[in-house]
Amino acid sequence: MKIVLLGDPVAHSRSPAMHNAAFDALGINGEYTARRVDPEGMRSAVDEIRYGRFDGANVTMPHKEMAFDLADRVSEDALRAGAVNTLMRTRGEVWGHNTDVPGIREIVEGPGWPVSAPVLVLGTGGAAAGALVAVAGRNVFISGRRTAAAGELLERTRIDGTVVPWGEAVDGAIVINATPLGMNGESLGADVVATAAGLFDLTYGSAPSPAVVHGGRIGIPVADGKDMLVAQARFSFEIWTGVEAPIDVMRAAL
Repeated sequence: MKIVLLGDPVAHSRSPAMHNAAFDALGINGEYTARRVDPEGMRSAVDEIRYGRFDGANVTMPHKEMAFDLADRVSEDALRAGAVNTLMRTRGEVWGHNTDVPGIREIVEGPGWPVSAPVLVLGTGGAAAGALVAVAGRNVFISGRRTAAAGELLERTRIDGTVVPWGEAVDGAIVINATPLGMNGESLGADVVATAAGLFDLTYGSAPSPAVVHGGRIGIPVADGKDMLVAQARFSFEIWTGVEAPIDVMRAAL
């Protein structure tokens, strides 16, 4: 089994170590590699899946929406999000899935997280779309640098929510950062996190983001991109292999 991670950047990704450890633990003859691709490279890679060079792929920023367009069929979560992060070759076609949605839902509905709190999603791309679908039915707010793009994303995902100006806090909300801010030490703005009831920062890097550090200091529930990586990876692994993912092995590999 050959699986590839497609995105830009991908050099920082720990997905190869995690999935290869899972293959080894279960005795699966599998190989997971990473490939940095531009849009043209993305089209070529999807063709490679379609014609059998790869069995599947993960897709990361900034190509999740493009992966949706390139897939022959998509799952219900992917359809609603308009974004795909997992591809699989099935009967000569490329099928697209969105495992970000169940991964996010699993975390923000987990122990210690306020179940009735509103949610503020930061971002307007494919990751933000997955976050919106994951929290549908709650009191949802969204903020993006381009206000119009935030409103358009609510319409496209058919989520009932409210657009708030970029940098404005929503008191008592779980903040989901679905932007790249924080990956290289950037701040989300102290006010956004200071009044939050929880923080889920989808980024990860060599050190915790300033937002994650601040969230820990004020004692709110905090999760970051490593938690997300494990959560969505479990669902992707089970789509590709049809077997239960070894979560402890995958987490240890991080």
